[in-house]
Amino acid sequence: MVLTEKTLEEILNYLDNSIAKLASDTLTTPEFQMDNDELEQFLSSQYDIRLDNLLQRKNSNIHHLESGVKNKTIQRKHVLLDRILKESRV
Repeated sequence: MVLTEKTLEEILNYLDNSIAKLASDTLTTPEFQMDNDELEQFLSSQYDIRLDNLLQRKNSNIHHLESGVKNKTIQRKHVLLDRILKESRV
C-alpha cells in the first residue's frame, strides 16, 4: 500500500506521542535506571519497532517508503530523541 502524506503524518504524530510517553514513564520509574546513551538506544529501538508495527497495520513497511519519506521519518526521529534527551537532563 502506498501511504498518503496525511496518513504518514498521522502515524508519525501518534508515534511521537507514544515515544514521549514511554520516555516520561521510563524516566519516572525507579526500576529503569539508565544513562542518556542507554535511554537513547532504548527509545530509538522502540521507535523503530513501533513504526514498523504501525506501518504493517497499513499493509506497508519502511522498505515501501520512498527515499524522501524515509529521510523525513529519520529526521523526525532524531529531532524527537534530541528533544527528549535534552529535557531529561534538566
